[in-house]
Amino acid sequence: MSKCVFCTRELEKGTGKAYVHTDGKIVHFCSSKCERNMLKLKRKARNLKWATPKKKK
Repeated sequence: MSKCVFCTRELEKGTGKAYVHTDGKIVHFCSSKCERNMLKLKRKARNLKWATPKKKK
């Protein structure tokens, strides 16, 4: 199982979207909301209340 790179939600097999950057890096999104906020609107997850960003240890 993979995680959404924006909100870190677990993705079940067969769900979500995968986006391939021009350098070949693959990123997974749980919804078009996460995809739009990261790619089109260039927002950071740490600044949004509904997204739970990854915490650095």
